[in-house]
Order: sequence, then C-alpha cells, then structure tokens
Amino acid sequence: MKKVESDEEDDLRPEYDFSQLKGGIRGKYVERYREGTNLVLLEPDVAAAFPDAQAVNAALRLLIREKQTPNPG
Repeated sequence: MKKVESDEEDDLRPEYDFSQLKGGIRGKYVERYREGTNLVLLEPDVAAAFPDAQAVNAALRLLIREKQTPNPG
C-alpha cells in the first residue's frame, strides 16, 4: 500500500517512538476475532423492519421456535 500524503499536521506525541516496538504482527488476532463474530448484511427492506439487533434476534428466535413446534394438521 502506498502511503498517502496529507496536508494534515501529524498529531502524534513525540514520546510515541514506534521504532522501539518489536515483534508487532499485523492481523495477529484477526482469526480469533472472526471466530467470535457473525455479521450478516441485511437487505435495505428487511433492515427497515428492525430498529436494532435485539429486534432481529427476537424475530429469529420466534422463527426457530415456530419451526421446532410440530403443527397439528
């Protein structure tokens, strides 16, 4: 990746000396993070029906319960 030059002033404090860091590995914990994360992108019409994640979870739990309940008939 190329470094993008900016007109913004560098606001890092002088006491932050990154040359002293050793063994830093980019993305070291990315796999561990992904294992604990399950993101789903909702289509806009579906997302409009749910105000937040709790509402989505409640609807999905209801769907799961309905599926598990045997229908007489």
